[in-house]
Amino acid sequence: MPAPLASYVESWRPEPVTDEDALPPGPAAALSALLDLPDNAAESGDPLPPLWQWLYFLHWSPQRALGPDGHLRDARFLPPVPDRRRMFAGGRCDIVEPLRVGEPAERVSSLAAVTPKRGRTGELLFVTERQEFRQNGRTCLVEEQDIVYRSGDGPTSRHPTAVDDTALPEPEGAWQLSLRPDETLLFRFSALTANAHRIHYDTPYCREVEGYPGLVVHGPLLALLMLELVRTNAPERQVRSLSYRLHRPAFVGEHLLADGTPSAGPAHLRVATHREARHATAEVTFG
Repeated sequence: MPAPLASYVESWRPEPVTDEDALPPGPAAALSALLDLPDNAAESGDPLPPLWQWLYFLHWSPQRALGPDGHLRDARFLPPVPDRRRMFAGGRCDIVEPLRVGEPAERVSSLAAVTPKRGRTGELLFVTERQEFRQNGRTCLVEEQDIVYRSGDGPTSRHPTAVDDTALPEPEGAWQLSLRPDETLLFRFSALTANAHRIHYDTPYCREVEGYPGLVVHGPLLALLMLELVRTNAPERQVRSLSYRLHRPAFVGEHLLADGTPSAGPAHLRVATHREARHATAEVTFG
């Protein structure tokens, strides 16, 4: 009988690490192009849109450091679990003031929590990484990301056997943004975020090893789509906090709809397809 996942992390206490980035305008311009925005979302001196910090502080590791799934074999905040499988579950972000493009920034990353749980597919390990972003000696935003790990292949959640690229989701909210991601878009987003996970570009691997019907749309891309609803429909409102959850994967070729309903209070957002009303959800509060 395999050892409980908790036994592998009983003494795992990685130290915080500090990174620096000049926050040049290039990555923001690249994501603006990827999303077919009419103009760059942020030039030098402009505030960086929420969650666009994911384009920065990237690490390009040597090829020999990658595992068979494309992820790193070892890194400071990867738990020492055998046959590790990784899933991005969600996160939170508190924004004191936006980061400014073109101004040097510092990021301090640390381990916030490690929580073993048992789910439908077996034993899971929830790891929360905390990141503090600073500019000019001030803390601008604090982000936490929740990553779920399991050991070995094991059973997976239900997935469709084939992708329907014709059916459309039913809208719910007044704010709407549609996207039908293709292979090129997923490849470009992987490059922008230094993500080598094979589920986003290797179709045979997706089907034969991971059990998906096709390439998986990046969880961070779903979160960014929801935040685009706020940026484009309420540009005058300052985002103070946000939280998001990723519920079920979406696949290449599917018609995605990000939508939400404006209100005087928090904005509640989602990403839907014809088969799932909520692949991802988010709540955004304003200052």
